[in-house]
Amino acid sequence: MRGITGQQVGHARASTLINEGPMMIGYLPFPDIGTEIFALELGGFRLALRWYALAYIVGLFVGWRICAKTIGCADFWAKAGPPFLKRQLEDLFTWIVAGVIIGGRLGFVLFYQPEYYLQNPLEILMVWQGGMSFHGGFLGVVLSTLIFCRRQGVAVLPTADLLAIATPPGLFLGRVANFTNNELWGRPTDLPWGVAFPGEVAQACPGVVGVCARHPSQLYEAILEGLILGALLLFLAWRRGWLRTPGRLTGVFLLGYGSSRVFVEFFRQPDMQFVTPDNPIGYALHWGNWGITMGQSLSVPMILIGVVLILWHVLGQRKAGLPNQP
Repeated sequence: MRGITGQQVGHARASTLINEGPMMIGYLPFPDIGTEIFALELGGFRLALRWYALAYIVGLFVGWRICAKTIGCADFWAKAGPPFLKRQLEDLFTWIVAGVIIGGRLGFVLFYQPEYYLQNPLEILMVWQGGMSFHGGFLGVVLSTLIFCRRQGVAVLPTADLLAIATPPGLFLGRVANFTNNELWGRPTDLPWGVAFPGEVAQACPGVVGVCARHPSQLYEAILEGLILGALLLFLAWRRGWLRTPGRLTGVFLLGYGSSRVFVEFFRQPDMQFVTPDNPIGYALHWGNWGITMGQSLSVPMILIGVVLILWHVLGQRKAGLPNQP
């Protein structure tokens, strides 16, 4: 089946409203704006700026601005002040960019398609072809941040709290880019906000006649992980003074992201490489008809660590005989 255009979706929707049968009655057409903003041909080489690359660039810039503003305001911090000086921020972000790219790519290779890349190792370097993992990028950022803190003699938890409040804008933009790139879409749905994603694979929905609409799970994640979690973290950091007690904001980020991802995975189409005749849903781990996806299995440790960090603070406050701060 060929990919469907917005006009074709519109025609299909009109016919769906007229004909009766097991067809999806209401859905939204996919806003097919392409994957590239612009492209240039120079001497046989093609240079293109893609929406996904722009999301990374803008996300890093917004995160850098949040960090710079937070470091520059002494009222946000305890008496000791921020964990490092503003001039050290560029060094930290250099490490973070490396961690995101290397960790994100290796995470995708190891978590999702290890057998394929073992047979085609040179393609690991072809990042421009796509294939990045948030959890791999997260581990890359953790490792690069630890290296930065050790080299600079910087406290780890306050630095982690700073990065926690700076990360959600990048998550929001990245998930929106996933949507515009027509990737990581959700499972079939008959809800009125379901989106008819184009392409043969996206339209291959067993039991559905005509156009298949799917959950825009990328936008669910953008709202939960980006907007809501980001607003909560900034409120706690800038309005409630949570940066004065290191570790709590990191705990909230881990708990918030992990919980959001586990929830959205119930609506997101699982990875096709895990689909087998006895595992049609595509669970990474399954027991009969029950199972969890790869995204859920990688998010559970984040939830547990987040809970531990929050409880560690609460119990520490009680042990010291101090009232628990809101």
